[in-house]
Amino acid sequence: MRKIIILLILLVFTVPAHAATIYKWVDKEGVVNYSDDYSKVPAFYRDRVEALEFFTEKGPPEPTPQTTPGIKEEIRTDIYGRDETWWREKVRPWKEQLKEATENYERVREAYMKQAEGLAPYNFGKMSLTQYQMLSSRLNILNNDMAKYYAQMAEANEMLEKLSKEAKETKADPVWLE
Repeated sequence: MRKIIILLILLVFTVPAHAATIYKWVDKEGVVNYSDDYSKVPAFYRDRVEALEFFTEKGPPEPTPQTTPGIKEEIRTDIYGRDETWWREKVRPWKEQLKEATENYERVREAYMKQAEGLAPYNFGKMSLTQYQMLSSRLNILNNDMAKYYAQMAEANEMLEKLSKEAKETKADPVWLE
């Protein structure tokens, strides 16, 4: 009986314990992702991945490619603890506004240029006073629209510049603003 107990104790202590590694990263939309396979982590996020280790009694440990054993990667933050997701969410609406305002400005500018062709000197004798006034009115409306979109572009650029300065002051990674 004593031999059986000793044998059972030896068997319990000989079961190998292994560590399983789970990789965690936050994507650009702020979604937290997990994977147990490092190769499934998108290349863009590999420098920001956090390795979480869990101990298990089953299976051999999985190798962690491109990492130094014993060193865990951590999510980087600025001096106030704000991470990449926070900064990307701050910048995103201003980039969207800048893109939309630029597209609208270019569209209205093209329409303005087409309408302005009607005011060419060779067209003055061909149009009535009413036609001239209508064309001038359309050009005025388009000019006001261009000014509005230009102001939106300037506001977005100004805010992006302020965020860039704030990022430098708080030691945030400049890549987060891209």
